[in-house]
Amino acid sequence: MKLFKILSVVFTMLLTLPLSFASADDIKVGFVYVGPVGDHGWTYMHDQGRLMVESEFGDRVTTTYVENVAEGPDAERVMRQMALSGHNIIFATSFGYMEQMLKVAEDFPDVKFEHATGYKTAPNMSVYSSKFYEGRYVQGVIAGMMSEKGKAGYIASFPIPEVIRGINAFYLGATSVNPDFDIDVVWVNTWYDPAKEADAAKVLIAQGVDIITQHTDSPAALQVAEKEGVLGFGQASDMIQFAPKAQLTAIIDQWGPYYVERVRAVLEGNWESTDTWGGMDTGMVEMAPMTNMPEDVAEVAISLTNQIYDGTFDPFGGKFSTGELLGMSEYVPGLDAIKP
Repeated sequence: MKLFKILSVVFTMLLTLPLSFASADDIKVGFVYVGPVGDHGWTYMHDQGRLMVESEFGDRVTTTYVENVAEGPDAERVMRQMALSGHNIIFATSFGYMEQMLKVAEDFPDVKFEHATGYKTAPNMSVYSSKFYEGRYVQGVIAGMMSEKGKAGYIASFPIPEVIRGINAFYLGATSVNPDFDIDVVWVNTWYDPAKEADAAKVLIAQGVDIITQHTDSPAALQVAEKEGVLGFGQASDMIQFAPKAQLTAIIDQWGPYYVERVRAVLEGNWESTDTWGGMDTGMVEMAPMTNMPEDVAEVAISLTNQIYDGTFDPFGGKFSTGELLGMSEYVPGLDAIKP
């Protein structure tokens, strides 16, 4: 009888304790960011995607993130720690995380890994990217029509395929309306460094460009354009708040629906390794409103965006296979002199 009373007391106490374990449906989702969530560009939009996951699944998921993770050994350490701490799926959001993620994925076969903008996969590792070049072609057409000097400044991060594709697409768009159009490129060798980005914009403006575009992550270059009275484009998100008189449009990266889809696959037990490359047609690439330009220029830009969306226009004219585009390492004729 005494034993029964003791067991009854213990059972009653257990019922009053908060349950800290997760149900079978709950998962942990990790994000590795190359910059700060407050960069108002690349990382900011990935984090908006993370928040969409939280909104979609509520208590069924727990999301975590680590920001400002350098590409290299630090990335491996962060991903390994996420895997060890029970994360079910991990998203690494920069090209330079590829080899580190492959290594960690091999050591944790039960964890799902997703790498942004890379090209290597594994049974438990997917890749995903966006056809940013579609938006850059549209921006090039706008620049070709708007520039009084026929010259734009391009702030580039690293000479990797996604950046080279963007430069090529911008140039092809600009020269489609102004065959004599030229671009000056400054390589800053960083994804996120507002001071370097701003300095690069100042150098380009001093060299005589009247339009600034970029493949870096902060609005710093656009803010310089606003201050100096030249025009420019936002990058990765709508940056109009930082340059209301300078921004013409912006490429907007929409990662949220992809993240929701992939997390749902883990929850439902049907996740598979995939290779995703979405563009305007899938909603991964959007254009911000056309501003600070004449109506006829806006009409051309909107019409071109619609043609890319419905597949009736290809910025590269169908001259390259998907594999050739993904691995693009050469510049189109006319750009040979811009190599870093």
